[in-house]
Amino acid sequence: MFISVFDIFKIGIGPSSSHTVGPMVAVTRYLDRLRNMPGLDQLQTPRLRVTLHGSLAFTGKGHATDHAVCLGLMGASPATLDPDQVPGMLERLSADKTLQPEGLPSLAFDPAHDVVFDYGPPLAIHANGMTCELLDSEGKVIDEMVYFSIGGGFVVTEAEHRKTRNAVDDLADQPVPYPFASAAEMLTMGKTSGLSIADMKLANESAASSEEEVLGGIDKVWGAMDACINRGISSSGTLPGGLKVKRRAADIYQQLLSEGRSNPPFEHTVMDWLGVYAMAVNEENAAGGRVVTAPTNGAAGVIPAVTRYYLDHCPNASNEGIRTFLLTASAIGGIIKANASISGAEVGCQGEVGSASAMAAAGLCAALGGSNEQVENAAEIALEHHLGMTCDPIAGLVQVPCIERNAVGAVKAVTACSLALRGDGSHFVPLDGCIETMRQTGLDMSDQYKETSQGGLAVNIVAC
Repeated sequence: MFISVFDIFKIGIGPSSSHTVGPMVAVTRYLDRLRNMPGLDQLQTPRLRVTLHGSLAFTGKGHATDHAVCLGLMGASPATLDPDQVPGMLERLSADKTLQPEGLPSLAFDPAHDVVFDYGPPLAIHANGMTCELLDSEGKVIDEMVYFSIGGGFVVTEAEHRKTRNAVDDLADQPVPYPFASAAEMLTMGKTSGLSIADMKLANESAASSEEEVLGGIDKVWGAMDACINRGISSSGTLPGGLKVKRRAADIYQQLLSEGRSNPPFEHTVMDWLGVYAMAVNEENAAGGRVVTAPTNGAAGVIPAVTRYYLDHCPNASNEGIRTFLLTASAIGGIIKANASISGAEVGCQGEVGSASAMAAAGLCAALGGSNEQVENAAEIALEHHLGMTCDPIAGLVQVPCIERNAVGAVKAVTACSLALRGDGSHFVPLDGCIETMRQTGLDMSDQYKETSQGGLAVNIVAC
């Protein structure tokens, strides 16, 4: 299972890659399944039903999962959907209660009744399960398929999930020149080849596409990230969902601009810039705007913030450096996903913001000229200091503590990079050991702290 940079960085809509992007992909796959089903046009008034299980049910309302299901069934793609069109699309479906998928007969679907929230025990395979069913006019199930949204917009069936669990073994069989499945293998291949992590990653990506196409795609990803920051620092108001959380990024940004013109800044003001960039992205995410999974929507602010910090605050920053940053970050993200998880519902926020911080630390270290060993060290430092972080969104919304958590994750990433660059790359805890520790910690973590909003801040803070 080769994990591409474009698997790690997907352009989509907020507020959650596992709860919006994933379900949209899942129902799209189910419609494709129905297109290959013989005799479907012989059914009278066929109906669709989608049941959400586990975390998709417990926090689905806050994450707008029901809306994502509807949009996917209407043919919307996360990468191309215009967020401004969403309210009108949902209103039409609620009124018509009918789907008209391309290549399929009309399908009855009432969003109020045919998106079912199952608040019972989660499915055994993964906390983010969903069942798609085709029913006849009498309510008899004609066909069903279960999908799992495993974080970062990745969707698998049960059979596919078993295969991804063996991803470390599968990676070696992929037709790429540098099929590293672990950080240790990555460092060994880099030493043998004399190439940087970014160069090896680019060579792997270019095995199936031209280098020009790969680099163009990376530039597009950064363009989407940068545009998200710019929208966030230009937008004010209150975020949707009922918590009445006010957007703060635009106000903080204006304060920083004003202070920069008048007085010498405090040395720690650079942390405010990191924070405002990250908050801008995650406020956009919470508002349902266009973001890039990095590696998830809930952690989407860390990597754009650190990349923008590199561009705006580091001497000799360049577009080439941004490409190096994102290629390196995606290599680290792929290793984490293959050997542990990037899903908050599976391992808590250590797998989301923790992974993002590790990826950002590695990317910045590479862009600033760090060796492969220093890059691996930077990623380990950042991830190590997120171990045990729970996922406890208040009211199931990706707002509190998620927005500020991205800001702090960005600061940790820069700190980790700086510490690594001050050393020679040798260190005590290897990145692979830290990733395995995260995986084990996630297994031991109580489910109430893994994106169910049944523990932590989600139950100890009363929303007024």
